[in-house]
Amino acid sequence: MWLMARPRKPLLSRERIVSTALALIDSEGLPALSTRRLAAELGVSGPSLYNHFTTKDEILDAVADTVIAQVDVSAFTAARGDWRTGLLGWARSYRAALAAHPQIVPFLAQGPGRRPAGLKMADAAFGGMVEAGWPPAQATRICAMVRYFVAGSALGSFARGFVDDPSAYDPADYPHLGQAHLLAEHQRQVDEGAFETGLRALVDGLALQHPERVPPGS
Repeated sequence: MWLMARPRKPLLSRERIVSTALALIDSEGLPALSTRRLAAELGVSGPSLYNHFTTKDEILDAVADTVIAQVDVSAFTAARGDWRTGLLGWARSYRAALAAHPQIVPFLAQGPGRRPAGLKMADAAFGGMVEAGWPPAQATRICAMVRYFVAGSALGSFARGFVDDPSAYDPADYPHLGQAHLLAEHQRQVDEGAFETGLRALVDGLALQHPERVPPGS
């Protein structure tokens, strides 16, 4: 009985292409991704990629959708009609997914396009808000606002914007930045705390605008 020899290299698949492309973007940024570079990382010839993806943009779409597929929107279903719980759960999961892959955020900021996971997320968030009593137009604006807020939070770090050299903050020039050099050391606490503070403020502000709270004609 003849046995087929194992291939020397793992077989190429969409999943392997996407995971390798995401790892490359994570480590070196979006500009580093090219079909030539990706093929080299995979140990295959460039044309091999076209058996699975027609263009580089298709690869980017698949990478972006893989990231968005990690976002949990189940809070809208679990807390049906409770828009606060749904919005908080969605925003936190959304930020966690983007913060784990900040280099892909500029591409994601373009919108879901035709990407299935992105469209499912948008559908769940919009549907959850409308079901909770928000008018469709306002629900659209709220979902857009959350996307802006989450993307901005995941893309940059407030804490990393300050150097850890205390001499950079001469009290004669910056009398209120005496502790600024310590921010980078506490990056996670600062950035996550800022996100939570902003998210809570958004939800509290929206609660005052909910149709149940706003008198007719106001």
